Amino acid sequence: MLNEAFAAAGAAAWGGLPFSELAEDMPPAAIVKVEELCPSPRTVLVAAFPYYAGERPGNLSLYARGRDYHQVVTGRLNTICNFLKEKYQNGAFLPAADNSPLPERQAAWRCGIGLRGKNGLVILPPYGSYVFLGTILTDVEVDLPSRTPSAHCVGCGKCLIACPGGALEEAGVDLDRCLSELTQRKGELTADQGALLKNHPLIWGCDTCQQVCPYNAAPALSPLPEFREGLVDALEGADLEGLTNRTFRERYGDRAFAWRGPAPLRRNLEARGE
Repeated sequence: MLNEAFAAAGAAAWGGLPFSELAEDMPPAAIVKVEELCPSPRTVLVAAFPYYAGERPGNLSLYARGRDYHQVVTGRLNTICNFLKEKYQNGAFLPAADNSPLPERQAAWRCGIGLRGKNGLVILPPYGSYVFLGTILTDVEVDLPSRTPSAHCVGCGKCLIACPGGALEEAGVDLDRCLSELTQRKGELTADQGALLKNHPLIWGCDTCQQVCPYNAAPALSPLPEFREGLVDALEGADLEGLTNRTFRERYGDRAFAWRGPAPLRRNLEARGE
């Protein structure tokens, strides 16, 4: 029945594992935070939701052009939680999307969802790496399907070579040179970081490592309307002119690029001379 419930919620794939197993990938501080959210955690469910809407001109990362994935994925996972509450009436079910101490990608890989990309992303054919992950944490021992941990991608290294900041290494990601990170970082950047920003085509996020990935050569479009309709492809200085933090959130609060407010976006536009 969970297969049908996840499919109805729009998930392209899902899996689950005991929290004790996932805890092997977590630092002690993160485990403490999980236990504060859910005393006696037993099971973690993880699901992938496609978001690719096609190649379109713009200066925002593809993931940020549709509705805010935190809101969308959490809302869709809530339908799963409601289903589970009927079956496990005394259980607690906590949905999250990129805003909990759970390591979502490690959970997905341990469940066998997609492949392990060298750029640290989950690659889920036919959607490529254009998927959002969400989790459900519960104190119930849910009946789970069998699983085989994810294999690695072909390891062509194109993502490492193409990274404009040289942030991708075999050992991981150097966040101080990752343009996805830098475009979202508040405050002033170093001169070197500012130079990276000046030559970057996007004012929010970075899609380079995904665009060169062979698994993303012809990704399937997302079936989810929140990520296909009403897209905001680009922002210009005029779009932000005169907006306070409050009015900015009133206009763009349903977008993933809004969580830092307008200041980083203005800085990034100025770095590009716009």
